[in-house]
Amino acid sequence: MAATLILEPAGRCCWDEPVRIAVRGLAPEQPVTLRASLRDEKGALFQAHARYRADTLGELDLERAPALGGSFAGLEPMGLLWALEPEKPLVRLVKRDVRTPLAVELEVLDGHDPDPGRLLCRVRHERYFLPPGVRREPVRAGRVRGTLFLPPEPGPFPGIVDMFGTGGGLLEYRASLLAGKGFAVMALAYYNYEDLPKTMETLHLEYFEEAVNYLLSHPEVKGPGVGLLGISKGGELCLSMASFLKGITAAVVINGSVANVGGTLRYKGETLPPVGVNRNRIKVTKDGYADIVDVLNSPLEGPDQKSFIPVERAESTFLFLVGQDDHNWKSEFYANEACKRLQAHGRRKPQIICYPETGHYIEPPYFPLCRASLHALVGSPIIWGGEPRAHAMAQVDAWKQLQTFFHKHLGGHEGTIPSKV
Repeated sequence: MAATLILEPAGRCCWDEPVRIAVRGLAPEQPVTLRASLRDEKGALFQAHARYRADTLGELDLERAPALGGSFAGLEPMGLLWALEPEKPLVRLVKRDVRTPLAVELEVLDGHDPDPGRLLCRVRHERYFLPPGVRREPVRAGRVRGTLFLPPEPGPFPGIVDMFGTGGGLLEYRASLLAGKGFAVMALAYYNYEDLPKTMETLHLEYFEEAVNYLLSHPEVKGPGVGLLGISKGGELCLSMASFLKGITAAVVINGSVANVGGTLRYKGETLPPVGVNRNRIKVTKDGYADIVDVLNSPLEGPDQKSFIPVERAESTFLFLVGQDDHNWKSEFYANEACKRLQAHGRRKPQIICYPETGHYIEPPYFPLCRASLHALVGSPIIWGGEPRAHAMAQVDAWKQLQTFFHKHLGGHEGTIPSKV
């Protein structure tokens, strides 16, 4: 009897959905190695492997069988995905074109390392980023550049503006996945994209105000306000938008800063200067990468207080998602300082969820941990922090938490596209 790999759902599923992996037709208690590989859009290879032993019936179910070692150990049904590592260092898995899936090759090999034997079976599994029926509409309205994703059923839907960090350009994968949960989500570019400014030297909040107004006036977006979702510099911009602009009901800040960083922020005659930087505080890891966690000055002291975002003006509700091992900057400190400032001015206490052993890039579920990569502002490779398993668990939880938060504060119907588990 030949060994066969069985996946549920078979063939393909959405990136943020778990897949059940099982092998049938093995010999009783046969040792095998499972291997996963994936190539990104530029052809970079990511791989993971784990050693297993079949049960007495010659079957193997990753929901019940612990990995005996390899890229991970223990009961980790999705380990072959979240433990993927780039063949070349400093490569982060990013999906740029959400209209095409990423394909994962899964293989079962006879025996264990150091030299697993012959290939017993293999299957190709596609993971897509545009859920069934989700509509993708490029946005070129006035100065606003982005992409709007709308759920398949008739609206109106709760609206969310989604922003990433200092890499610039336009990333759509989080917005497209979130639209599958019943939200109208606009992935917003704000620099280094098409005719937008090439740098972050000066950002004008009027641009972001235009984006918010575009979303609010869209016939398929229900008001009276919208939500904001941002990571890193995008999270910091969410805080600034909520502080200065009208029409913001709820904001989720993933590892953001409470100080303006990297360039000047202007709005209607007001200016927030960037917080000061001391490059002498860069540490170097044993691998030769930069650790920049101490580089920024404290926004609580001296002239750097001028860079503190005036969160006390915000009328929105906040959720801070914090990786406690973030090495990009002090996300937990920033979330706590925002909380203190809000409460001191009689504002609603924000929700703060801290994840131990979790790094800077908290992504949608099953994205592998990026240990280190090039930082656009620093100009050299830096470490991002995080321990792979803890980081993977945090991503699954954070994804649920932000959806629950937005459904609660923006309304709408939870989980409009049922996930097949």
